[in-house]
Amino acid sequence: MTPHAKRWLTAIVALPVIYWVIAFGGKSVFFVFIAAVSLTAIYEYNRMAFGKGFYLEKVLIVVSALFLLSFAFTRNSEFMLATIIFSVMTAFIFNLLRIKKQGHSSNSSSRTVVGIVYVPLLMTYFVFLRDLSAGELWVFYVLVIAFAGDIAGYYTGRFFGGKKLFVEVSPGKTTEGTLGLILGSVLGSVAFIVLFPLCSVGHAVLVGFFAGITGQLGDLVESVMKREAFIKDSGSILPGHGGILDRLDCLLFIVPFVFYYRKFIIQ
Repeated sequence: MTPHAKRWLTAIVALPVIYWVIAFGGKSVFFVFIAAVSLTAIYEYNRMAFGKGFYLEKVLIVVSALFLLSFAFTRNSEFMLATIIFSVMTAFIFNLLRIKKQGHSSNSSSRTVVGIVYVPLLMTYFVFLRDLSAGELWVFYVLVIAFAGDIAGYYTGRFFGGKKLFVEVSPGKTTEGTLGLILGSVLGSVAFIVLFPLCSVGHAVLVGFFAGITGQLGDLVESVMKREAFIKDSGSILPGHGGILDRLDCLLFIVPFVFYYRKFIIQ
């Protein structure tokens, strides 16, 4: 089976599960799903950032994630902030304790802080979004924008791509593919809002446009991490797609953007 066929087969199997979790699972089931996805993505991040073996930093990131997600579910923002503050402090303390053996270097603490913020904190916005009025639709809205953009970008780049976008970071991405991605995100956003009027069509165009750009930036950010780790994919759990983090990269940036656009612009 070709990688392209595997890509579609994985999507066909996964989408009904995701749909059921969001539409019928309720908030508790949705939280468990998000937590499971987050922990899998953190496992992949830890492997990229620290390699194999046991590291206290890996444990710190996992524990921080569990606290952040739990406090997001209970809507306790003060405890979330406290978790971030004390986790960052602990990361620096771990680094301090290693100076005698490893010398002066902030690489470990930097990777730990990124690990605390990158997946766990950004994933909490799925929980926040689901907690809004018509939260299920807002979560579907984000997924439609991301998937429409991803599909449009993939095929535009495949058939019309020529000019490289950022070869130092992701040699396969093209300017044409990125333009297709943005257009696909806008069209997906507008189509969803026509069917489910969560906001005006004008807002849908703006959300789709900026979410497309934001998602592409999220993709490139993860590409930098993979290049630094000298790997092509973050994992292999999703045939044809790679790892969980390879599917989350754009969503991690899109979800906070949509949440705050809804909160501060649409209201």
